[in-house]
Amino acid sequence: MNSKYKNWFLLFILSLIWGSSFILMKKGMQVYSSNQVAALRIFIAFIAVIPLMFKHVNKSLLKHWKGFLCMGLFGSLIPAFFFTAAQIGISSSLTAMLNTLTPVFTLIVGVLIFKQKTSLINVVGILIGFLGAIGLLMVSKGGATNTNVWYGFFVVLAAICNALAASIIKNNLGGISAISCTVWSIGLVGPIAGAYLFTTDFTYRLATNPMAWQSLGYIAVLAVFSSVISVILFNILIGRSSAIFATSVTYLVPVVAIGWGFMDNEQVLFWHFIWIGVILAGVFLVNKKPAVLVAE
Repeated sequence: MNSKYKNWFLLFILSLIWGSSFILMKKGMQVYSSNQVAALRIFIAFIAVIPLMFKHVNKSLLKHWKGFLCMGLFGSLIPAFFFTAAQIGISSSLTAMLNTLTPVFTLIVGVLIFKQKTSLINVVGILIGFLGAIGLLMVSKGGATNTNVWYGFFVVLAAICNALAASIIKNNLGGISAISCTVWSIGLVGPIAGAYLFTTDFTYRLATNPMAWQSLGYIAVLAVFSSVISVILFNILIGRSSAIFATSVTYLVPVVAIGWGFMDNEQVLFWHFIWIGVILAGVFLVNKKPAVLVAE
């Protein structure tokens, strides 16, 4: 398969996995608190990568521990809590729509922190993306009485974290295998999530709620696919292309998430599609050359 087509194929698979993650979070929160779902997601992911540690945790990679820790914090642990916090007040489909801002923040992070090149057309794309996000929140506020748009800012914070993680991977962890990056990053933050989890009433809910094991199953799928397999694929894609191209998975994620939202009777308005179109137009301009993520 042509290298370009392989990149698009990886992008499509990632969109299916991450597009389904928002509804899985919602199903998990039917029994567990938002923080418990986030902690469970990362802790179960940690358990899943333990068999891989014997091969991928070695002294030669120890010098990169700071990069792995930042990747784990900003790419997994912190966004997991922001996403579930957002879904306390907004729908899973709206969360996915707002997450389309990730490539916009990837460019901003690249320019401000990693001194990467940009152009006027990319700046215009950033402004259009923000305009679309504001419009999306305002429409949601007016069209859905059970929506608290302020929770949307948790998604913005998660998008910033993911953008930072993508840039760290591209600029500081280049040449390291995708599996090694994933194992190290999850391995460093997984115990933190587990330590927090068992300070909550998680075990009580698991023992007393009749839906607890079903919700735990949803979270386990979320953890293995969205926090392990997808992270490996995402790291591969960044290594093969660029951080901005990889984060453009957000073009397709909302489509999958909206589909799940429809099936779960979530309210999606016509104007949602208009404003998400504005955001994606901004993301398209953000991806226009010469916005290549190569450090000066």
